[in-house]
Amino acid sequence: MLSNILSSTLKKTMLALSASLILAPAVTQAADVNSTGLAVTDDTVTVGILHSITGTMAISETGSVQAEKLAIKQINDMGGVLGRKIEYIQEDGASDWPTFAEKAKKLLVNDKVAAVFGCWTSASRKAVLPVFEQYNGMLYYPTFYEGLEQSPNVIYTGQEATQQILEGIDWAAETKGAKKFYLLGSDYIWPRTSNKIARKHIDKLGLKVVGEEYYPLGHTQFNSVINKIKLKKPDVVFISVVGGSNVAFYKQLKAAGIDMTKEKPLFLTISVTEDEILGIGGENIEGIYASMKYFQSLPNENNKEFVKAFKDMWGKDIVIGDVTQAAYLGPWLWKAAVEAAGSFDVDKVREASPGIELTTAPEGYVRIHKNHHLWSKTRIGVAQTDGQYKVVYESPELIEPDPFPEGYQ
Repeated sequence: MLSNILSSTLKKTMLALSASLILAPAVTQAADVNSTGLAVTDDTVTVGILHSITGTMAISETGSVQAEKLAIKQINDMGGVLGRKIEYIQEDGASDWPTFAEKAKKLLVNDKVAAVFGCWTSASRKAVLPVFEQYNGMLYYPTFYEGLEQSPNVIYTGQEATQQILEGIDWAAETKGAKKFYLLGSDYIWPRTSNKIARKHIDKLGLKVVGEEYYPLGHTQFNSVINKIKLKKPDVVFISVVGGSNVAFYKQLKAAGIDMTKEKPLFLTISVTEDEILGIGGENIEGIYASMKYFQSLPNENNKEFVKAFKDMWGKDIVIGDVTQAAYLGPWLWKAAVEAAGSFDVDKVREASPGIELTTAPEGYVRIHKNHHLWSKTRIGVAQTDGQYKVVYESPELIEPDPFPEGYQ
């Protein structure tokens, strides 16, 4: 009897020891991929999505949410990241900058997400930046913006000023012979700083700014500035109006009898993507030009597959704009950096990020610069009645990002 008990006890001990030996490598691996207490298990990794799904910016940011969810689904269908499926926690910034900061802190401190894909306006990005730097989170920010920023805690997947503003103004001057510009924007950081850069570039080219106006987010009465544009007779109206205000502005332009297809003046936007045109109506915006890096109409195979997958997931009538595509890049670039680092830890992902490239990007090809911005091309498109842009110019080479261009700070 005693020998049977001892034998049974020995067997149990050996089984327990064998189990601990089998589990030890898995525990070591988990420690290697997550040594900083992030929301990572043996099977899942949790990230954050932080955009405005309510308020005036919802018209612009909804596409970003859809793109990020599509990318996450596709990555999960391929097996996830380091063998873990991605789960996400979505928060609503509600078009309110303090709310963005509050939600960012929740995602990083309470939810301990491994990365956040989010923000749209520069005001929201500026609001969350101290939070990401204080708590060492990683933000993938998708919107074209004014530059003059570089943070170790942000990967900027949209264009900065040299890739969008300077290229757009050069195109208007060289291709259209523009000499007089009227600057018009929403009243917050991005339009004001963008127009400061635009004004300096226009001066450097020996050209002239004949007017400059700003209106609050959500503003809907533009008849006064439309009359000023008529009086000043600029060659180009350079526009950085965002959100729901675009619907009112372009409809009022048409109601005022301005035919944008005649290009007198030429309307050049750095903010109206196909997402906004869906709300504005193609018939109300036909003939304006946009300086972007991506248009849904790009004919390359990467983009054809992306557009099909996007419509399959979100509906055949959905449209895809520049920021939506840049948002789609975020999860893929994060996945590549995590796998290059062999870890979800933010410091290791940051160190692995420069040089990460994406050959499957819908825009064609992108690569992360050491300054955390992307090498990308610039394109100019003209709006069609069907709500799409026809590409009329593409930079011959990738443009190196330079968030602090000399002479523009």
